Amino acid sequence: MGVVILLVMAAGVGLMLTRRLPTAFALVLLAVVIAFLGGAPLTGKNSVLDTVLQEGAPTLAATMIAIILGSWLGKLLDETGIAGTLVRKIVEFGGDRPTVVALGVLAVSALVGTVTGSAPAAMLAGIIGIPAMIAVGVPKVTAAGTVLMGIAVGIPFELPVWQFFSTALELPIPTVRGFMVKLFPFALAAALAFVLVETRRRGTEHAWSLKSVDARPRSRRADLGDAPWYALLAPAVPLVLALGFELAIIPSLLAGVLYALATTTRPGEMNKRLLRTLYGGFEVAAPPIALFIAIGVLLAAVKLPGAVEALEPLVKAVSPQNPVLFVLVFTLLVPLCLYRGPLNVFGLGAGIAGVLIATGIYPAAAVLGMATSYNQVFGVADPTSTQTVWSAQYAGVTPQQVMVRTLPYVWAVALGGLCVTAATRL
Repeated sequence: MGVVILLVMAAGVGLMLTRRLPTAFALVLLAVVIAFLGGAPLTGKNSVLDTVLQEGAPTLAATMIAIILGSWLGKLLDETGIAGTLVRKIVEFGGDRPTVVALGVLAVSALVGTVTGSAPAAMLAGIIGIPAMIAVGVPKVTAAGTVLMGIAVGIPFELPVWQFFSTALELPIPTVRGFMVKLFPFALAAALAFVLVETRRRGTEHAWSLKSVDARPRSRRADLGDAPWYALLAPAVPLVLALGFELAIIPSLLAGVLYALATTTRPGEMNKRLLRTLYGGFEVAAPPIALFIAIGVLLAAVKLPGAVEALEPLVKAVSPQNPVLFVLVFTLLVPLCLYRGPLNVFGLGAGIAGVLIATGIYPAAAVLGMATSYNQVFGVADPTSTQTVWSAQYAGVTPQQVMVRTLPYVWAVALGGLCVTAATRL
């Protein structure tokens, strides 16, 4: 029966790759089929309706709330001009030096990436940053890749991601935080290498410019909508509270929302802005929330006793236990997290992670290291991820071009994360 379940998983990957079914729908369908194949009854204990669907759907509720708050803060950064001001000041400082401008946009992208992920983060940093880089001669593919590599630097400190891995893998936040801190230097080094190598190796390519970057209006605050300097600290507030003071994730994000609002909005306008940006945040958060509901359902299915019993011997047979083989094998398998592949943690990879933990093949902390390492690759190089598609199209190139250019760098990040995992958790 384990072979049949694996074949069903492979069929699910095919449905997602060919876009016959949206990822969330495909994961729920997979969960139901896996539960039935594992011998689960329709109702009752360890059943399809009561355990997989009813209990599985809200499994990641804390992550969904964190996603909403992160999206809300992202909307505030956009509407209040905080994100735009950060990018503009970097561009002004960099002048006509392509590498300096690119490094500045990289830094802003990393800061924004700690608040919210996916396309919203790319837009916040890229709407001004990408055309500004191209205007000073940064090649288009490099400009798109810079924003994505910057977001990847912020991913280890993205609080909703901490909450996701904590809930999905049943690990305490300090364990997740500890590994993310270790992963950060690899992401930072790869991003800096990308900018320094690609901006110089490819030379300058002047294509088109952004008028608002070059203009010098009479009143910059009025015409460009600059936020006050102290408001620019808003993206860092949740991170400082969660990392420095070890405050819980949801209160940290809420503090960031309140700080951004208080430092940019007059008292009489706060009510309207709060509601407007909150509703806008719900629109941004809707797709990932649907995905997290489906992931919760899938996790409940693969943890059923029948599914664990069927999959355990097969998974054990192909899972390396030697630390060196662990690093070698899972580094070679990095491409399987691309194109919504089986190791994409925001897809079928979540189910595989659940199987590895439920069968006792690897400790949960080791699965955390593997999953977060793969997430660094998916978040930058996957041509189907929304941030990659948006950045590439906005820069005037294809997502595949961005993937080819960025993949070697993020592959190295995954290698670093897997090495740390093998050294500390196996």
